[in-house]
Amino acid sequence: QVQLVESGGGLVQAGGSLRLSCAASTSIFSINVMAWYRQAPGKQREVVAAITSGGTTNYADSVKGRFIISRDNAKNTVYLQMSSLKPEDTAVYFCNAVRYATVSWGQGTQVTVSS
Repeated sequence: QVQLVESGGGLVQAGGSLRLSCAASTSIFSINVMAWYRQAPGKQREVVAAITSGGTTNYADSVKGRFIISRDNAKNTVYLQMSSLKPEDTAVYFCNAVRYATVSWGQGTQVTVSS
């Protein structure tokens, strides 16, 4: 299983920006898909953005145009650049990796957007 460690969460005002990082314990060349999910209180976990090993990206409609997912293969790290943040973006954000048939999760990082 891949160990994933998220960082970069925090408290930000609406309209602000944050960049989340997810460091993997193995080369991300071998990871088929890496993604960011989020879970708000009382809600189900939902996918926010994903990036394949080939660099193809996908986004939830709610974050298109505001969030960008990227990967640095040399650092074994995936990023989520979040801009124009809204209070409804408040959630715990989790990093996810799918490597062959194994799914791994990070411990999560809290993002709070104040109005």
